[in-house]
Amino acid sequence: MNQILHSKIVGDKPKHLLIFHGLFGQSDNFATLAKQFAEFYTVHAIDLRNHGRSFHSDDMSFEAMSEDILNYLNHHQIETCYLLGHSLGGRSVIEFAYKYPEKTEKLIVADMAPKAYPPHHQGIIKALNSVDFEKVEKRSDVEETLKQYIPDMGTRQFLLKNVYHAESGKYAFRFNLKALTESYEKMVGNDLTDGVFDGPTLFLRGAKSDYILDTDFELIRNHFPKAEIKTIPNSGHWVHAENPKAFFEDVVGFLNDSL
Repeated sequence: MNQILHSKIVGDKPKHLLIFHGLFGQSDNFATLAKQFAEFYTVHAIDLRNHGRSFHSDDMSFEAMSEDILNYLNHHQIETCYLLGHSLGGRSVIEFAYKYPEKTEKLIVADMAPKAYPPHHQGIIKALNSVDFEKVEKRSDVEETLKQYIPDMGTRQFLLKNVYHAESGKYAFRFNLKALTESYEKMVGNDLTDGVFDGPTLFLRGAKSDYILDTDFELIRNHFPKAEIKTIPNSGHWVHAENPKAFFEDVVGFLNDSL
């Protein structure tokens, strides 16, 4: 029996838009945008495996995550869809589009290129692993620990959204920290150059982010011949959170073009 990714579904339009968050994120990261998108599509804000309320697994390969998307579509009886993925979610939808182009009507990748990245979350991973939930009595205790490693309040707040009251009565992280820690270098260190997706594709990058460089354009177009690449002003890696208006307009403009 296949395990099905957890999602929040809004809207009842004929076209389905599936949204996938980034590393250490959850479907709630897109809650506000999902409601806006629901004017045009049935929107599925989805928790990746080992994140949010989705199932936990030791396997964080992109092959496995791609099969998760297929199982989700089959479970919800969706033939074809629009896919939007940010960061790690972007890597997952790239893999899916390579493998199942007939199910991918249009693809949107937010601030991620199909290349290998050097590890760059070590500080965050160290911070998360240093939280001792046996000693945590309140949410602010977790923040105090994270503060020792992560000076940026926005990053801490993003991570703290994953803290919840577990059935044990203690606080815990929703994500599977062990699996994500063990798989991390492989997840970022693998390039995604084993396929081509010929369908309509939009890459969105943050103007202040270095995840998609001008020098990556050729690589992107080699694997996505129809790719448009747009830059979202006044935003870093968290393009959807830092400039939601421009993000929304670019996504809807691309998806509704020639509908």
